[in-house]
Amino acid sequence: MDKFTTLTGVAAPLEIMNVDTDMIIPKQYLKTIKRTGLGAGLFSEMRFNDDGSENPDFVLNKPAYRQAKILVAGDNFGCGSSREHAPWALLDFGIRCVISTSFADIFYNNCFNNGILPIVVSESDLEKLFDDARRGANATLTVDLEAQEIHGPDGGSVKFDIDPARKNKLLKGLDDIGVTMEKTPSISSFEQKTAATRPWI
Repeated sequence: MDKFTTLTGVAAPLEIMNVDTDMIIPKQYLKTIKRTGLGAGLFSEMRFNDDGSENPDFVLNKPAYRQAKILVAGDNFGCGSSREHAPWALLDFGIRCVISTSFADIFYNNCFNNGILPIVVSESDLEKLFDDARRGANATLTVDLEAQEIHGPDGGSVKFDIDPARKNKLLKGLDDIGVTMEKTPSISSFEQKTAATRPWI
């Protein structure tokens, strides 16, 4: 995975509560196991009309937010069925950070395993970030993972908490396998000792 240290980009306001994984990436896109190409289906039932044309009212179709890297969303983001395609679609679209007051557990875990930073903030801080994100072309936020701070366009900042182990994984760009491989010397030493003391195994 790409390392996540500091991210600066446009933040799109998705002021909807209970955005489930089927809204993020509808079921018809789940036939593939490839992680690329799913950005085209991100929020497709809201982004596109029945005839395939773009819905001009949906936030990611507005000119200021087409290149958004950060999503500021309502409470309980990523609820519903478990599908890793949801973070894949966000990442393929270009979004590397989602900010909300709460996330569904499985979606939250899947984000970390795919290089996306999900940030939990208070309701009051979320409203501040919504206010920043509503500024269109001026809706630029900077997320500093090391300092655990979000900086707004006017110089204000919001602090956030994160599990140290998950923070370390993102800073180093490691998934679960990568974390295991960091312990290769210890694993090799254990295997050598085992082979010497229990050669029948």
